[in-house]
Amino acid sequence: MNYRRREAKDYARAHFKGIWAAALTPFAPNLAVDEAGLRRNLRHWIDDLGIDGVFVCGKQGEFFSMSVAERKRSFDIAVEELGGHRTILSCSDQNLDTVIDLARHAQAIGADYIVVHAPVLHFAHKQDDTLYQYYQIISEQVEIGIALWSHPDSGYLMSPELCARVADIPNVVAIKYSVPRDMYARLTRLAGDKILVSTASEEEWFDNIVELGWRLYLCSSPPYLLQTKADRRMREYTDLAFRGEVARAKAVRDSLDPVREAIRRTRPAEKFHAHSKCWQELLGQTGGAVRRPLLELTPAERDATRRAFETCGLKLGAGSERSSAA
Repeated sequence: MNYRRREAKDYARAHFKGIWAAALTPFAPNLAVDEAGLRRNLRHWIDDLGIDGVFVCGKQGEFFSMSVAERKRSFDIAVEELGGHRTILSCSDQNLDTVIDLARHAQAIGADYIVVHAPVLHFAHKQDDTLYQYYQIISEQVEIGIALWSHPDSGYLMSPELCARVADIPNVVAIKYSVPRDMYARLTRLAGDKILVSTASEEEWFDNIVELGWRLYLCSSPPYLLQTKADRRMREYTDLAFRGEVARAKAVRDSLDPVREAIRRTRPAEKFHAHSKCWQELLGQTGGAVRRPLLELTPAERDATRRAFETCGLKLGAGSERSSAA
């Protein structure tokens, strides 16, 4: 690792910035992890799309359907392909021993950061002390920088005040805060000097750069679903906004609305993962199957997605990524 526990916040402040994407895990027809496809996707995202880092084995990566061995192997592949400084590895699990085992593995292979989402707490009506001690225990077991993640799937949301308290833990460096905007804006004001605050909404990213001074997008699939090697508009509007060219950045951001709408109107409510993987395949990336309990798209849903993709305005460029990633 490039730092010790007490150096984690300063290291993250200097290095943890830009556009970070959450990887979908490609599964082969037999539902094994498609390791070659994962490697191709990772390299394409960094080399061709200009993405700054990748979040591996999160909810979008279907970690809930993967064994611990598969998750560790996916960690290894990400670090082998991208190096530790471009990887944040999800160690989230309901079992604390599994969280710590995965965290130690991530640290041992040279990743720079891990994510641990707030666990489901059965029969709990007050969570603050439980969660503070939960993250404190994890922190004491590893040196690596920890990103919190609070989202509705846990059954509750961590309050900005609790997040600010947890941010006092030395190697808690960031939070993916999947909450209403007033909550993450309040946390930014309360503790933005102690923790890097971000949220997964690409549609709010521009406003958060301009209005809240954010420099980290952490993280979801839009960085590789809205972009191609020949059409890097998310990268473009991000860099323009970082430079303070707000009007130009907004124009580029708004030009992606047809792509966003094509994804939104064709995505079945129960099939986020399958639809995203279908869109990846249309872009020439490796999508692959989903694992149960998730559902695959029907042929009609695939056809509707393909037709929307073909008219959304994304430029594929000469030869197209579809053929180059096949």
